[in-house]
Amino acid sequence: MGNLIQPKILKGFRDFLPEQEILRTGLQEKVIKVFRSYGFVPIDTPVLEYSEILLRKSNGETEKQVFRFEDNGGRDVALRFDLTVPFARFTAEHKDELYFPFKRYHIAKVWRGEKPQAGRYREFVQCDFDIVGSDSPSSDFEILSLMKASLKEIGVENVTIKVNHRGIFNRFLAKLQVQEKSEDILRTVDKLAKVGVDAVVQELTEICGSEENAKLILDYIQKKSSFTETLSHIEEMAGGKAEDSERMAKIYSMMQETGIADSFELDPSITRGLDYYTGIVYETFLNDLPSIGSVCSGGRYDNLAGLYMKDRVPGVGASIGLDRLIAGLEQLGITEKKGSYVDVEIFNTDDSLCVEYQKLAGLLRAKGYSVEVFPEAKKIVQQYGVAEKKGIKWGIMMSAEQCASGKFLLKNLQTRETVDCTVEEFNI
Repeated sequence: MGNLIQPKILKGFRDFLPEQEILRTGLQEKVIKVFRSYGFVPIDTPVLEYSEILLRKSNGETEKQVFRFEDNGGRDVALRFDLTVPFARFTAEHKDELYFPFKRYHIAKVWRGEKPQAGRYREFVQCDFDIVGSDSPSSDFEILSLMKASLKEIGVENVTIKVNHRGIFNRFLAKLQVQEKSEDILRTVDKLAKVGVDAVVQELTEICGSEENAKLILDYIQKKSSFTETLSHIEEMAGGKAEDSERMAKIYSMMQETGIADSFELDPSITRGLDYYTGIVYETFLNDLPSIGSVCSGGRYDNLAGLYMKDRVPGVGASIGLDRLIAGLEQLGITEKKGSYVDVEIFNTDDSLCVEYQKLAGLLRAKGYSVEVFPEAKKIVQQYGVAEKKGIKWGIMMSAEQCASGKFLLKNLQTRETVDCTVEEFNI
């Protein structure tokens, strides 16, 4: 016994028991239904990529988070840290096999070597949906609409989706003559909620070489009382109307006409630290639990695929952090716990009737029910206990005499009520 290995997992990684995995896969099935209703199709990519593919357009912070190593063949490889960069590589590699605009969804695990904390893990599932091959306000809006519809489908309606446009911000920085430092400024502004105003002003002053410019940047990112008022404010600070601000106005009109505008807020402080975003960006917060952070984010990344191909392929997309979202839903107490998919358990009270039990199970499955037969004639209290742990509502018991008459006893395991039943009469 001294040679036994202690069962344990790495910090930041998790096992999922059936109740947890049923919840997670159930949410995935619901959002997939919505994705398909918008015309999106599934793809998949390898979990391992060449490091140069994943890291060529990244900053130092990203590299620190990547699980990177040399494989047995001496290749420099890394686990994907998101699904967007692999998708850019995918688009370049298969451009002649795809049609454009191409609308995909991809639900898979990604890995980041960051410090684990509440709702944040080193291995987690991302749920991405993107449109590539279209640079239009309609595509931008469709992603936003799909975000709202997907969250609604899984029962999350009290949300605020904060949007911004990097193009307007870049024009503003150009006006201040600090555009060459835009990446550092963007990452600093992105820290505002975490470190506070004073720390951001100090860091911006160091970057811009001017406290006046730092304060102007802080003024720019302060949202006003309405979407349109905020848009007018940042448009004016950026130098007036342009394609980027007019696009935001058009997207907002689409929100209003489709009745979802109340869930969206123009927030100039939302910049998304990743430097491949070039247009609209957005983050989604649970109004009842904002502390957990964004549960769905993304933006337009027109130049990303250009790292791997000469042709320019514009793109826009978003990612739902399913694990973080589930953690938030569990904290709010609005998740439905299920221990199995079984509708009815056929209890085994006589091993000699195993053939009849399986025959009945087959007939009920043919009617569309999920049915399980208890495999051996254990004490009925033990069989009840297993069914209870699985959350099964209905049970069937059948004697030899009932088999001969084509009847069985149907029992509601929650109320303990029973009724004689036949296959033809079965309806739960």
